Amino acid sequence: MNYNQSFVEQKKYEPYLTSKFPDKKIVILTCMDTRLIELLPASMNIKNGDVKIIKAAGAMVSTPFGGIMRSIIVAIHALGAEEVFVIGHYDCGMSHVNTEKIREKFIETGIKEETLMTLKHSGLDIDRWLKGFDEVTESVRSSVKLIRNHPLVPNIPVHGLVIDPETGHLDIIEKGSSSS
Repeated sequence: MNYNQSFVEQKKYEPYLTSKFPDKKIVILTCMDTRLIELLPASMNIKNGDVKIIKAAGAMVSTPFGGIMRSIIVAIHALGAEEVFVIGHYDCGMSHVNTEKIREKFIETGIKEETLMTLKHSGLDIDRWLKGFDEVTESVRSSVKLIRNHPLVPNIPVHGLVIDPETGHLDIIEKGSSSS
């Protein structure tokens, strides 16, 4: 908080001033991986104000009416995005997720077994909910397909890419055609 106070007092925010509308009219869904925080924008020559970036574990759209899709739809309809990029990455933590180990971590961190049972009896399949993917390219293709075919997404380009988290090299998995 002390740093923040001096940041504001010294007006260090001024170089970052921009509007809420993405200048390049792009929304990007990517992974929350720490290696991508600066590497992804740098590898695409993205500056503050250029794009909307949504970060989620594995850059996955796992449900058509969850928070990730809501963010994409708002970026398109309320904030002017005209293209969507889904950008996964190699060596992703969501690849081959071991849900049993995550369950063990729940218990280790104080979540009671009864809580897990209550969730199960309420209809939540935790293993399915936490499931990652076996192959990042297939996960990207799946998310691109869901976005392209969503009833609230207009006929705009939806691209699928995978980035190397060491070099920033991007592989095109799905070229940005619109509806499929």
